[in-house]
Amino acid sequence: MRDLSKLVLGTVQFGLQYGINSAGRPSIEQVSDILNNAKTGGILILDTSSAYGNAEEVLGYVKAGESFKIVSKYSECDKSVAETFGNSLKFFSTEHLYGYLLHHFEAYRENKSIWNDFVQLQQEGKVDRIGFSLYEPWELDLILKDGIPFSLIQVPYNIFDRQFEPYFKQLKEMGVEIHVRSTFLQGLFFKDRETLPEKLQPLKKYLIQLDEYAASKGISVGDLALNYNLHNPYIDGVLIGVDNKEQLLQNFASVKDIEINPDIKVEELELLKPVNWK
Repeated sequence: MRDLSKLVLGTVQFGLQYGINSAGRPSIEQVSDILNNAKTGGILILDTSSAYGNAEEVLGYVKAGESFKIVSKYSECDKSVAETFGNSLKFFSTEHLYGYLLHHFEAYRENKSIWNDFVQLQQEGKVDRIGFSLYEPWELDLILKDGIPFSLIQVPYNIFDRQFEPYFKQLKEMGVEIHVRSTFLQGLFFKDRETLPEKLQPLKKYLIQLDEYAASKGISVGDLALNYNLHNPYIDGVLIGVDNKEQLLQNFASVKDIEINPDIKVEELELLKPVNWK
């Protein structure tokens, strides 16, 4: 039986419309259906944030904390870490989370003492792992330079965007659990190559290379992208986001025991950041 426990279910879609191909927010009934199938399939961890609209509230309503480990994030800089974390605990009707991340690095850069609040939560036994959700390698450089004792990190990583890869071995040696997001580049990998927005046209040639490599292996682009991340031995969790049960089951079906090593080098790195697509 395939081990799907390395998959982490992202929940931003439960609270916000998200991604280039989003089908819209699922209903409470659909969320419950998705989570039931996720549990049956072997997913152990849900990823959420106070910044994801009412995602935490939705997850609390369907009692997700009873079946999954929860990783949430602090992003409400107008509220204290303790208050925001406390609100998350209330939503989930629990006294403990598996992981808690600082969602926006600027908050740390502007006030490094904020990290002490995360350490306090961990020392009080309210969270197992603390760390950062990062976007740029220079952010990780600064954290490593500061000697911050973090134990969980989430970074973007996919076939096109491998900027954090040089750090993976060091992080594992430090005992850091590595979660990666943007496996499908927020849906870009599935976008019709002929109708790409003008701003994304420079990526078309790489998407065609992706298509060609997947075809050479007899698999879909989705299969290729997901297994590329799952087969990396340094990665502990691969985030996926779905709008419905069918998408979740398709992700499950995509997990394969195949050897893949696409060598696609994207030069336009700035276009790999969805914030630059607008």
